[in-house]
Amino acid sequence: MINNRAGHRVTGTVRAEDGVGIVRMEDRYDTDIDDLWSALTDPGRLARWVAQVDGDLRVGGEFHARFTSGWEGVGRVDACEPPRSLLVTLSPGEQDETVIEAQLVGEGDQTRLAIEERGLPLSELALHGAGWQVHVEDLVAYLTGKQRLDWHSRWQELTASYQDLAEGLVTNQ
Repeated sequence: MINNRAGHRVTGTVRAEDGVGIVRMEDRYDTDIDDLWSALTDPGRLARWVAQVDGDLRVGGEFHARFTSGWEGVGRVDACEPPRSLLVTLSPGEQDETVIEAQLVGEGDQTRLAIEERGLPLSELALHGAGWQVHVEDLVAYLTGKQRLDWHSRWQELTASYQDLAEGLVTNQ
């Protein structure tokens, strides 16, 4: 974790591979792997921190999601290995298709979670980085019984930090 010039704590990383952007969030959570898996896959729990999701949530199934960020669209479950990994594609087959992967590792009574979104336009990398940080901050708030942040306000606070991180990636492409 780093603090940027504005003093905002940045918990994620951004990088480019093959001309597309990748956002990664990784942290340890004070809950066991089964509880965190449920928070990532149970529609009722997802709605409390990241998105309203409905549809066919089996491997190969399509679902509709409405994220707290405002993004709304179709997704597909590509792989699911409870309680260790989940792979979904948002906007499958569309120009703005991205892949989100979640990997969980139990560490005693805690769980390490890594979330990565791949396939992002480099010009939008900072926006997605800030967005994912707000999502995982909301996950922490949910797991600890606190209120979610004002998503848009927190996203605006973090965007400059992620622009600093992504600057070299965008100009070097």
